[in-house]
Amino acid sequence: MLIDNKSIAIVGGGPAGLTLARLLQLKGADVKVYERDFNKNARVQGSPLDMHEDSGLAAIRKAELLEEFKQAFRPGADRTLIMNEKAEIFFNDHETKPEEDFGHEHFRPEIDRGPLRNMLLESLHPETVIWNSHFLSMERQNEGWLLHFKNGKSVYADIVIASDGANSKIRPYLHTHKPVYSGIIMLEGNVSKENAPQIDALIKGGKIMAFGNSQNILMGQKGNGDLGFYASFKADENWPATSGLDFSDQAQMLKWFKTEYSEWASIWEELFENAMTPFIPRLIYSMPLDQTWETQPNLTLIGDAAHVMPPFAGEGANMAMLDALELSEHLTGNNYTTVKEAISAYENNMRKRAAGATKESLENGERMHSDKSLTAMLDFFNGHLTS
Repeated sequence: MLIDNKSIAIVGGGPAGLTLARLLQLKGADVKVYERDFNKNARVQGSPLDMHEDSGLAAIRKAELLEEFKQAFRPGADRTLIMNEKAEIFFNDHETKPEEDFGHEHFRPEIDRGPLRNMLLESLHPETVIWNSHFLSMERQNEGWLLHFKNGKSVYADIVIASDGANSKIRPYLHTHKPVYSGIIMLEGNVSKENAPQIDALIKGGKIMAFGNSQNILMGQKGNGDLGFYASFKADENWPATSGLDFSDQAQMLKWFKTEYSEWASIWEELFENAMTPFIPRLIYSMPLDQTWETQPNLTLIGDAAHVMPPFAGEGANMAMLDALELSEHLTGNNYTTVKEAISAYENNMRKRAAGATKESLENGERMHSDKSLTAMLDFFNGHLTS
């Protein structure tokens, strides 16, 4: 193999980095994952992910983890209600959606981020993940890189793979492209089902997408019953700083919601009345569609580090895990004579594929925040049902 006798450092232990580590270890590679979290329990994992047949699930199959995934995913969590701001239901597939059918192109099983991460972690060799490794910088050394971490440690790797997210600190070592603000902010909140009984009775373990007045409320029920929700709207990039809001003040956030979402029915207010604070404003960014860079022989990017995109097509994690699958096959296959050649072929295909997914995500974001958002999303979902 091209990577025989080469040490590989993956910086970042999200779905992409852990999937890549698993796939490389199955081929006998020498790989370590450097993760900034203090341990596997250090972070509350966010909203559930839906896995797509030809990307996320393809990587899981190749990683020989499909049976483990079937034990960890949440049946029924992909069932959806589409509503307007008055909480009137326009689309409901709770009774009509086919049973879980792995292998069907439109089946997109949902899994909470925590169980997905744990499944991947448990598949790795002991001591693969080096926790409390907050990347600071790196420098060229011999044919590879010397990486420096906040904990004072430095390590050498022949090949470095950046899986360190949207704000990647490794990306600038490869190119100067930066994420571009999409114009959309998603204000994230979390509430227990006991404190939002009206919404809990509607969602029934699945998802709700509500559209009205060029605004959205998007939510999914987590494995523990909590409702993770987002108030999604268009705003200036400086809105979190200029809004004057204390995101930890529940009363203030409820007042904001009643003012800004004034045309929305009172049922939605129980989300803000009882939410666990603080709320988190998430500015939605994407990488330029035409980004390019010169391939290096010992450095590349996967996941959000390579192509952060809006969440409005459900493609981010799936593209990231497909990156892991394709890069592992390029590095461990027999089609290339040098590592640089393999990385170049991976990057060329990844950029093209990611640009398409990013474009779709941006277009969906515009539809979802337009004055015709409800009609547009009903057409989209009904099209999927009949395809």
